[in-house]
Amino acid sequence: MVNSYRIQRRSNFRKGLSLNTWLIIVNVIAFIVFKLLISLGILSIDAIAINPYNILQGMYVWTFLTSMFMHAGFFHLFVNMLSLFFVGSLVEKLIGRKRYFWFYMLAGIFSGLLFVLSAFIFPHDMNTYAVGASGALFGLIGALMFLTPNLPVYVFFIPIPIKLKYAAPGILILLWVISIAGNVPIGNMAHLGGLIAGLGYGLYLRKKFKRKTNYIRRHFV
Repeated sequence: MVNSYRIQRRSNFRKGLSLNTWLIIVNVIAFIVFKLLISLGILSIDAIAINPYNILQGMYVWTFLTSMFMHAGFFHLFVNMLSLFFVGSLVEKLIGRKRYFWFYMLAGIFSGLLFVLSAFIFPHDMNTYAVGASGALFGLIGALMFLTPNLPVYVFFIPIPIKLKYAAPGILILLWVISIAGNVPIGNMAHLGGLIAGLGYGLYLRKKFKRKTNYIRRHFV
């Protein structure tokens, strides 16, 4: 009877957490575990981070997935998880748990794919590494540009709300400028890939569920 009660409590706990919360938990745990394994010499960065040269050689293909759950440092993790907490929670409520999961994963994978292909255009990126949930995050933002384009958001703690349809491309451009001007290693092509995937999915939802998406758009004006 006691064991049954404990099992029921654990089951209710799992049901009580949103998928987005679980994604954040997995990201944090993966960051700690990967950092530990790298520091102990058990795993190399090649086995976790996505690298165009490795992928094009047919090696470490699984890094399309592992790179989504690894971050360059604590600040990188914190910023992405804080953004995911707000953006992901909204997207999950709008499109549902199952649809959200597959969309999140596919957007992240697509962002990694564009990052790899972009190495043909920018050869100096051929042997660089990319990690983080940013690609998937930009996918979520891209979808919201169709679902809630007029949603007021705050960017980089600026105390002036900006409509999402302007804020999203603005963030992408700003990050690109920062990376070029400051020579900061930001995965701009991965961000762009995620945004493209999100825009495509948002357009699909808008056409397939016209009444629902129109209602959502009117609600978030």
